[in-house]
Amino acid sequence: MGYYVTVEPDVNLYVEDLNPGGSKTIVFVHGWPLNHKQFEYQFTILPSMGYRCIGIDWRGFGHSDKPMNGYNFNRLADDIFTVVRTLQLDDFSLVGHSTGGAIAIRYMSRHNGYGVSKLVLIDAAAPIGFTAETANRLLNETLNDRPKMMQGVTDTFFFQYITRPFSDWFIQMGLEAASWSTAAVIVLLRDETLHEDLPKIVTPTLIVHGIHDKVIPFSQAQELNQKIRNSQLVPFQFSGHGPFWEERDKFNQLLIQFI
Repeated sequence: MGYYVTVEPDVNLYVEDLNPGGSKTIVFVHGWPLNHKQFEYQFTILPSMGYRCIGIDWRGFGHSDKPMNGYNFNRLADDIFTVVRTLQLDDFSLVGHSTGGAIAIRYMSRHNGYGVSKLVLIDAAAPIGFTAETANRLLNETLNDRPKMMQGVTDTFFFQYITRPFSDWFIQMGLEAASWSTAAVIVLLRDETLHEDLPKIVTPTLIVHGIHDKVIPFSQAQELNQKIRNSQLVPFQFSGHGPFWEERDKFNQLLIQFI
């Protein structure tokens, strides 16, 4: 079922809550500039295995409200915290992909990992996001030809072959975001870093990263593994930036084993 949670006056986040009576809860935080629908191939499988799966669209993306401001790691992490408190979640696994991984890291450091028993980082955009060069190119494209920018993101996202219909679906998902929030998060990924957050994480952490990732290099996963004390790194040999889709069976199995 889907519903809205108010995170501040006039800002409501869309939450997809599958199998609310499930025995274990997994909260999914999507990447930029996508939304909870990117985890379709987890949501198809895991609820039928008894897991409660919660997908949150961040402010500015998917079905959530799209205010002009609030696109920094503290606010985005606070939004997640508000959803967690509102739904009274406890003892859940927090799964963050790409920029969602960065938001999850800030959640862990800023809110002492409130309620989180396991952390899963998928090709996380941490401790840094985009170089200035990449960010400025994406920013220029976003402000002038956002569909072309989305096509470029899709073309570099996957290592494995994707069909034209899949590519069209993926691009459309990115275009559900607002242009201003899409641009604001590019600036965030350029200007904010997470180096100081990493030593504060004590929760058991699984780091998953495609070795062919052209968006966030595999070396960053190795750095996360070194800096997050209770972490393990599992390289995905046949994935780029989207192992949750490119090697979904392996990913789903690993996720279940870990949690």
